[in-house]
Amino acid sequence: MDWIKSYYSKYWMCVVLFLLSSCTISYKFNGASINYDKVKTITITDFANRASYVWGPMASMFNTALQDIYVQQTRLEQIKRGGDLQVSGEITAYDQYNKSISAEGYSSVVELKMVVNVRFVNNTNHSEDFERTFSATREYESTQQLSAVQEELVTQMIKEITEQIFNATVANW
Repeated sequence: MDWIKSYYSKYWMCVVLFLLSSCTISYKFNGASINYDKVKTITITDFANRASYVWGPMASMFNTALQDIYVQQTRLEQIKRGGDLQVSGEITAYDQYNKSISAEGYSSVVELKMVVNVRFVNNTNHSEDFERTFSATREYESTQQLSAVQEELVTQMIKEITEQIFNATVANW
């Protein structure tokens, strides 16, 4: 009976060793998968706010956040023109909609939505070029004024959209 226990112990030990030796795990802390031998620079043009409803600070908040995510998570040098990677576009929509109606027939929840159109050009590999829209939404209680929650909600939406753009352009997720 001892030889059976010994046999199973050795068997499972071999299986575990085999699995550990055949698996490799690779982590990238920033999520970017850039070949820095080929790609060294990025050009990010300012995104204009072309939405029908305009909140003044939104475009500058968005442009700053978009540039910051590339500075913080890549080693790419940002240049004014002719970068190996080029990101351009515009804010195309910023709207609010009634999301749900209360028993009294009034709006109880409002949804705020932001949409950004992005054009991406990879001058080292044009098969990765695209033009695509990215969006984010947030909800708030209709008892609140938009002006009271707008900055916080727009900041959250900008963070979400800039992460989507970053992932689509350099993270290859």
